[in-house]
Amino acid sequence: MSKTAETEGALETRGIEQVPDHERTARTRELFPTWVGANISVLLLTMGASLVVAYHLNFWQALVVAVAAPVVSYGLVGLIGIAGKRGGAPGMALSRAVFGQRGNLLPGSLIWVARWGWETINAVTGAYAVLTILKILFGVRGNSVLDMVTLLAFVVATFAISGLGITAVQKCNKYATYLFGVFSVLVLGYLVVDTDWSAVFGHSAGSTASVITGVGMIAAGGVSWIPTAPDFTRYLPRTASSKAIVGHSVGGAGIVVLPMVLMGAVMAVSTPDLASAADPVSFLGEILPTWIAVPYLLIALIGMLLINSMSMYSAGFTAQTLGFKVPRHWAVSVNAVISLAFGGVLMLVATSFMGSFIAFLSLLAVAFSAWVGVFGADMLRRTEYDGRAMADTTRTSAYWYRGGFSPAAVAAWAFGLAAGLMFTTSDWFTGPFATGNVIGEYGLGWVATIVVSGLLYLVLPKPAVATPAAAAGTAEQRAAEQPETLTV
Repeated sequence: MSKTAETEGALETRGIEQVPDHERTARTRELFPTWVGANISVLLLTMGASLVVAYHLNFWQALVVAVAAPVVSYGLVGLIGIAGKRGGAPGMALSRAVFGQRGNLLPGSLIWVARWGWETINAVTGAYAVLTILKILFGVRGNSVLDMVTLLAFVVATFAISGLGITAVQKCNKYATYLFGVFSVLVLGYLVVDTDWSAVFGHSAGSTASVITGVGMIAAGGVSWIPTAPDFTRYLPRTASSKAIVGHSVGGAGIVVLPMVLMGAVMAVSTPDLASAADPVSFLGEILPTWIAVPYLLIALIGMLLINSMSMYSAGFTAQTLGFKVPRHWAVSVNAVISLAFGGVLMLVATSFMGSFIAFLSLLAVAFSAWVGVFGADMLRRTEYDGRAMADTTRTSAYWYRGGFSPAAVAAWAFGLAAGLMFTTSDWFTGPFATGNVIGEYGLGWVATIVVSGLLYLVLPKPAVATPAAAAGTAEQRAAEQPETLTV
């Protein structure tokens, strides 16, 4: 990324402030390994297997899901990432221009909380990967104490990487990508030789509704990255190609998601009880020989560390936009502690990892999609973001609007979120319209959320978009009219 004093060295010190143009020297191709690294997780194998076990899809239907899911979700990641090159700031800081300084606290808080869940799932999966390796190599079986020790080690390592900043994350992603690619080819080769392909292709087809629902399940992981997409594009120059941003985002994710999901679907032939398994990893030790399983799990463990590091890296920015007056690397520690606590509960109490995971994904997508609809619609009319106005959380900010809120954005977000939940079903929550209609039965609650919030925002009256220069004049006028300040 940018080779400046802010990013060079061990610790990145830049927070949510706008990156100056002279420091924005990154290249769009650096996004490719970023989104490769964001998907190096054995959870994709587990989700691919669940397409067969839980959704009853055949191989060809799983192939459709594996192609469509990254195109849809990371296509949106790339599109929202364009805002990063326009504004040179993290996604939730840019969001202040849309929702208002106070209004942004509403979607920001929900996204922050939802990210706790995603980080918890990844931390638990990483801990289970360590436990599986210990069992394969040394015959050590997990217990409550060992579970917590491995979880703690994973969370501490995640915090260390994410606290260093974007340069450390990018470099780790690069090398992990090469290693994971090599061993994924070995796993694929082993499956080609060892799998009973007549059983794989003899599996009966599932319903169209299950295919579309499966796309939503796999896409949910990508959807969770959409609000943070500008975090990884803010060092790009304003002249960076928007097409390249989208292309590298989809390509980086797709090159991992496609084979991983398909390998999981093939493995499901040997693991019909996966849906009720207590953890999402141990089945790999049963299917693969030790010489493949151990190094593959070790590399996947590194990948999950990087995924959680990227998530916590962005979560630190979200915490800062919510008003935590601490450096980014200290804001990251909040998420680390929370994921440790929630992870402990999941490992010690939950009886079915996959049941909890799928339920979480269905609600996660809706929680993020309400923001996506409003922010994406706003991008159609806004090509610049005022760095000074984003940083100013007082009444003098050009993004103060009405009492710190943009009524159109907040209303559209709230209505979109409510609409999406009404069409969503999960083990934890079922909306009143989750059955008896195409949207609910096809698992399209998250799509409904984006459409409702986006369209509503477009039709509601909104404040005029001011250029940074005009915004400065507006701020001075407000300062004269309202000399007192009120912080958020």
